Amino acid sequence: MKRIVFIGSIVLAFGMGYAFNTVSHENRSTPLKRVTGIGGIFFKCKDPKKMRVWYAEHLGLVTNAYGAVFEWYQGGDSTKKGFTQWSPFKESTTYFEPSSKDFMINYRVHDIEKLVSALKNEGVTVLDEIESFDYGKFVHIIDIEGNKIELWQPNDLAYEKMGKDMGAKTTK
Repeated sequence: MKRIVFIGSIVLAFGMGYAFNTVSHENRSTPLKRVTGIGGIFFKCKDPKKMRVWYAEHLGLVTNAYGAVFEWYQGGDSTKKGFTQWSPFKESTTYFEPSSKDFMINYRVHDIEKLVSALKNEGVTVLDEIESFDYGKFVHIIDIEGNKIELWQPNDLAYEKMGKDMGAKTTK
């Protein structure tokens, strides 16, 4: 009888410890992933077409009407492709407004909805609503020096398919 009570106590202690561990892990908040990489580099220039040709000729970028796409594999999962867009814009573009800067960086993010909520709570200026496309979700913010930043939660599979459908090649 003592042995049964002893085994029962061990089982009960294990069960209580497992239950406590499960509940305590559920209540812990995991840190919010923020930026996970560079999604794109955009800059103003006098003649985007000539700029694309120059970069293709002298630096080997494989360009198309939008710029160039760099293809790489994600560090967290080396079987998944990732992409970074490089795009020259006409110097008269208004896409970077309200920033007066000649560039804009696009950052890849993990969960755009959670991040935007956190940024708003931190007092960061969020310029627009999250927009969704097949190839990802986008939103724009302003940093403390007035630089417009584009945040992108990519759908790399759809982005790659879109590029292939356009007949675009990537720079590897």
